[in-house]
Amino acid sequence: MSTATLTPSPTASTPAPSTRRRARHHPSSERGLGATIVVSAISVAFGVILITVTNFLGALLRADPYFGGGETVVVIVAILTVLLVGVAVYVAAIVTANTFATIVAGRTRRIALLRLIGATAKSQRVAIAREGLVAGAAGAIIGLVGGVLAGWALQEIACRALDIDIDYGVFYATHLLPTVVVALTTWAAAWVGSRRVLTVTPLEALGNSVERGHDAIAAPRGRRASAIALFVAGAALLALGVVAGMITPLGVVISFFGGLISFTGLAIGAPIIMPPLLRLVGRLFGRSVTARLAAENALRYPERSSRMAIGVVMGVTLVTMFAVATESVKVLLTAASGGYMPPEVSTVLDTFGAVMMGLVAVSAVIAAVGLVNLLTIGIVQRRREFGLLRALGLTTRQIRGVVLMEAAHITITALLFGLVLGIAYGWVAAQSVLGSVTIPPSSEAPTFVLPAIGIIPVLVVICATAVLTAVAAVVPTRLATRVTPVEALAE
Repeated sequence: MSTATLTPSPTASTPAPSTRRRARHHPSSERGLGATIVVSAISVAFGVILITVTNFLGALLRADPYFGGGETVVVIVAILTVLLVGVAVYVAAIVTANTFATIVAGRTRRIALLRLIGATAKSQRVAIAREGLVAGAAGAIIGLVGGVLAGWALQEIACRALDIDIDYGVFYATHLLPTVVVALTTWAAAWVGSRRVLTVTPLEALGNSVERGHDAIAAPRGRRASAIALFVAGAALLALGVVAGMITPLGVVISFFGGLISFTGLAIGAPIIMPPLLRLVGRLFGRSVTARLAAENALRYPERSSRMAIGVVMGVTLVTMFAVATESVKVLLTAASGGYMPPEVSTVLDTFGAVMMGLVAVSAVIAAVGLVNLLTIGIVQRRREFGLLRALGLTTRQIRGVVLMEAAHITITALLFGLVLGIAYGWVAAQSVLGSVTIPPSSEAPTFVLPAIGIIPVLVVICATAVLTAVAAVVPTRLATRVTPVEALAE
């Protein structure tokens, strides 16, 4: 009697190791790093272009005999350049930190397995921060080259349009400043975003890698205390800026730092602040299956939702702030002129407002890239969830509706919150600048500025947010609807 040994054929139902590796490979980290490179490149290019324009304007003023002593204008523009670049770098840092926090959340099981075989939390965190440094450096170099070429092209166009012959530089040593700052900021943001590595335990290797729920977020007092402390300190500086603005226009500098610190407090406390706002807005979507699933997804993991929302909040706040500040100045000057604004003054203010809105829009674009990236990474990391929904009977159309409504839920909440913050910050900025200026018919300062809101900028922000929602949901909906129940549940 012979015995036969049964061996599984390579072509049998058991997939080959390479096939299993491909099936289990999720490109969330690669997507995150790619978006980080894009964000770094935009930030550096923006800074390089602004520096080029500042130097070109200085050369133009010095070459013109009428503006022979125009050094004050150059200094003002240089200060404005530093502030705008600082805002762009600040937005990029928050977007990058949120991106790496999301990547770490998706790698929880992998990190736990490495911890199980002896790896330390510090070594894992250093490795993630190194990824941020590499991505930031790559994006910074791309942005430097692109910014130098774009600056050279803008100077050429300006010389031909103005029919002037002026010597200007193509590359300045100061171009290296935003390049180095953005690369280091990206590294620091990756380090901050990877802080959850310190809380990953080897036991989590036995479970799935998911975001922390609301209870886990609300429990630690450190986050709450830090958020409150930063917000209170920032609010105090904002108030001090308004008071100082009644003496000197430099009060706006104090208000600027107060805005950064207070918004940082809001960003840190977003997982605590956003759930009530998301719950309130979620009621507007009705009680259908897709609407309820979208609302519950946003509320179940507030850390993920707040990371998506805070970038949009920043973009909307910045654009609204400058729009409110400009409109408030126009209303004040119109009232001082007896209800009639001279056309030349109105043209100057409108032009300045349009230029500032265009410059601030760069930061809004960085925030938009962050939303698209985080939503895409979130869908990739939730393949098992969508596979389960498909197994329970949800159709492709319903899955697409869940993703779209979730994106709309987050962006609408962020839009409303950003509009409120933008109005407040815009009024503080206008009051800090004009508080010490004597405006007729009053013969003495201080001047009190009432906040004014332009309809057109608000409509532009609303339409841009709607477009952003649609664009941000394109790739995630495609990824979510391609997930089959068997493939997703087998992971």
